[in-house]
Amino acid sequence: MSRPCTMDILISAGLPSGTAADWASAEPVGISDLQSDRHAYSAFWVGGDRLLAALPKKPVRNAAERAAAATILAATRAARDRFLAAHARAVYDELTAARTRFVRLEELVWLAADAVRGLVPTRDAVAAEAALDQRDKDGVEIDQGLFTSRVLADERAGAHLCHAMLLARADGAEAAARLAASGSLDLGCVRLERHGRAIHLIAANPRFLNAEDDTTLDAMEIATDVAILDPDSDIVVMRGGPVEHPKYRDRPIFGAGINLTHIYRGAIPYLWFPRRELGYVHKIFRGVARPDALPDDVSGFGIEKPWIAAVDTFAIGGHCQILLVMDYVIAAADAFMTLPARKEGIIPGFANLRLPRFVGDRIARQAIQYERRLPCDSPEGRLICDEIVAPGDMAISIERVVAGLTSGGSVGAIGNRRGLRIGQESIDIFRRYAALYAREQAFCHFSPALIANLERNWDAQNRKA
Repeated sequence: MSRPCTMDILISAGLPSGTAADWASAEPVGISDLQSDRHAYSAFWVGGDRLLAALPKKPVRNAAERAAAATILAATRAARDRFLAAHARAVYDELTAARTRFVRLEELVWLAADAVRGLVPTRDAVAAEAALDQRDKDGVEIDQGLFTSRVLADERAGAHLCHAMLLARADGAEAAARLAASGSLDLGCVRLERHGRAIHLIAANPRFLNAEDDTTLDAMEIATDVAILDPDSDIVVMRGGPVEHPKYRDRPIFGAGINLTHIYRGAIPYLWFPRRELGYVHKIFRGVARPDALPDDVSGFGIEKPWIAAVDTFAIGGHCQILLVMDYVIAAADAFMTLPARKEGIIPGFANLRLPRFVGDRIARQAIQYERRLPCDSPEGRLICDEIVAPGDMAISIERVVAGLTSGGSVGAIGNRRGLRIGQESIDIFRRYAALYAREQAFCHFSPALIANLERNWDAQNRKA
């Protein structure tokens, strides 16, 4: 039995036959020059948006209406991918003045929405879905993922975007001045404290086990910039502060990963994911870039410092991923690590790229695909953690390791970082993985499987945000 055609699906949902026919017949199937395609494809995307808007909102659609929405979204996304496969670099060059201007991803998507109508959602379209639970969204932000992925997949445009995201944020200057004046910096969910020649970056989201969410991302990147650029320190120590949860009250916790309740309630936008990986996590790994030098580990280096992670209690999800970009990991003997991506239905950041070089392919697959728990004080855990200490000895152990890593001078330590990194993960390898991640995470983030996983494994519908 043949599948229903597009027209039948749209008409069955109650959409006007004439409007549906006009839209279906307007689908561009070929590729021409940018200006011609901009007009033809935009007309098709805008027409699809109008048809989708004519349907009831997602929570109250019947089966026919759900089928029509899926058909419209699939057709417009396939057309976006065709357009971007041919024109991603040209669009990027238009938005960045032929790569002479650096634009961060969170601004780039809005510029693209203005430049090519319908290519990515507008601010209003994203805002309209922002207040909805994740299950009630059509996922207009998936198109931001298609755009981001195609830009990153292009060697020139992608390298330039990676460079832009490695630059120090303009809004970090005031924070740096506060640190210089007082020797500490409180950004609410993140604190910086100087301890001799070390600067400690301390996660402070105590209500949520130091989990990350849309309220922590900017502060974390600003703190990372300030810590790296701070002239009065040689090394950065990342820790988690004490938390409020009754089970762990007043205990320090390295971090619980992303806030899953916030995902379920629709409070984590798609861009959070690529911004995190292209932003502060990449800066820990590669340093803060200079505007005049591509941070490719050969022709131009950024400004960087060695990083130490001090793991108390646990490092779950995104916090386990952070350990994979650290120079040295100290862990409490009772701490553990886990990557519960399978139970969440999302991609665990860059762990797929990085974890196998620590623990090997098989253990990496078990950790990512089957949620294998890795006690820090185990043979597998010690492949990630450099040193296991008694929980009460963490502070003195940090001081000892800081002294050991900096005794030979920061120049040698940074040079060794670069030497190790160049054979592990060049900027090009990073960019290519990021292109895949940007696309796959977009579809995962709006998948029905995500909702089912969170309800089944997290009891998300009964948790308070």
